[in-house]
Amino acid sequence: MKIASRMGLIDSSGIRKIFDLAKNLSDPINLSIGQPDFDVPEPIKQAACKAIEQGHNRYTLTQGIPELRERIKIHIEAKKHASVEEVLITSGVSGGIFLSFIALLEAGDEIIVPDPYFVMYKHLTRLLGATPVYLDLEEDFSLDPKKLEKLITPRTKALILNSPSNPTGTVIPKDTLREIAEIARKWGIVIISDEIYDGFVYEKDYESIAKYYPDTLILAGFSKEYAMTGWRLGYAAGPAKLVNEMIKLQQYTFVCAPSMVQYAGLAALDFDTESFRKEYVAKRDIIYNGLKDKFQVTKPDGAFYIYPKAPGGSGTAFVTKAIENNLLIIPGNVFSEHDTHFRISFAASQETLYRGIEVLNRLAGQFCGGK
Repeated sequence: MKIASRMGLIDSSGIRKIFDLAKNLSDPINLSIGQPDFDVPEPIKQAACKAIEQGHNRYTLTQGIPELRERIKIHIEAKKHASVEEVLITSGVSGGIFLSFIALLEAGDEIIVPDPYFVMYKHLTRLLGATPVYLDLEEDFSLDPKKLEKLITPRTKALILNSPSNPTGTVIPKDTLREIAEIARKWGIVIISDEIYDGFVYEKDYESIAKYYPDTLILAGFSKEYAMTGWRLGYAAGPAKLVNEMIKLQQYTFVCAPSMVQYAGLAALDFDTESFRKEYVAKRDIIYNGLKDKFQVTKPDGAFYIYPKAPGGSGTAFVTKAIENNLLIIPGNVFSEHDTHFRISFAASQETLYRGIEVLNRLAGQFCGGK
């Protein structure tokens, strides 16, 4: 059997490799998993069951049920202070990334990817024959618009942003968003804004760059804020010219998002998740305060990740040692062209966080004295 040569451009997710390792450990301290540690709220479960009982089990329109698409438009206007022309219901944000990249990128095109980045951006770009151009973030993971503009060439088709960020937890401030929007407008590039963690923003005010730049495709969804990771419900919202092409592609790929889950999405938009956000603020503070004396680490603004610099300089070496001590974390080279950091998910019980902190601080002392 001959496999397509394009498959040689990608490899298995490093996160999946860590998950596989977890199977071989007894009661591991698991700070690797990027999903909420609470269950889907009961009203949302009930809405899904009701939809099944009422017969909402068939294909929906490719673009999604009209009620949900309209509610998402209203949600974006209220929460993100932006107007969008069209909405597509996707099979998770990953589905939206997949469709948008195929609709936009051709062989030879370039897309600017801030580094660190979500793992899918790099591999899908390469699979399509396009080139990811990496924008190294500053030491505190802020984005320098001047460095961004220097990377733009005649081949630049798009810029992808992820705020709040996986893996750093950084939220891009509004002044930086305005500068990025001006640069994008000057050069005529599309912005893809991955906003899946918009429900978990802490002290800073959250804004979407779509407020400042209409040629923005918002990708967001229900997986993180409502713990619906396995339900595969997301959305793409933005310029009709792009979203309509994605709808065309969805006909031949995902067909539609799960029907009963779309009806549950309506219930989710009515559910207040403030209590979950407050819990994650407390967990963020536990992990940050527990590590800041031994690690070089930036306090996250959102999401549920923290991204310390690895003592000794090698994220892989430090993570390998952590796994030997029954602690599961993710090496930074999964998310970056540099192997200097590691990712912790603090979507875990407080007990698990304290166990992890003890192991991490003990290991830090074995690698060049920590900081």
